[in-house]
Amino acid sequence: QVRLVESGGGSVQAGGSLRLSCAASGYTGSTNRMAWFRQPPGKEREGVAVIYALGGSTVYPDSVKGRFTISQDNAKNTVYLQMNSLKPEDTAMYYCAAGGGWLTDPFAEYEYNFWGQGTQVTVSS
Repeated sequence: QVRLVESGGGSVQAGGSLRLSCAASGYTGSTNRMAWFRQPPGKEREGVAVIYALGGSTVYPDSVKGRFTISQDNAKNTVYLQMNSLKPEDTAMYYCAAGGGWLTDPFAEYEYNFWGQGTQVTVSS
């Protein structure tokens, strides 16, 4: 089992920045990728960033590319999501996720076995 705990959410004005953290514990050796997802009010959950444990390569959807940056500190078993130039449409509950094994779709929820409880991000105009 892997336990994920998010932190760093809050309220910010449009154009501002936030940095989310996700601390992982447990059998983290069973996972080879970490991701951040978000679920806006009344909408489906969507992936916003993925990082691969081996090599640290990253993937982003067009909606956040150039504004969000995912990174990892392997020594601390922590993944970060730096969010800049935030927009009201970025308002959502943000979740950290971890997965292992073969991957076909980095932004599909079924590719991730472990999930955190989420941290709320609210961006006001």
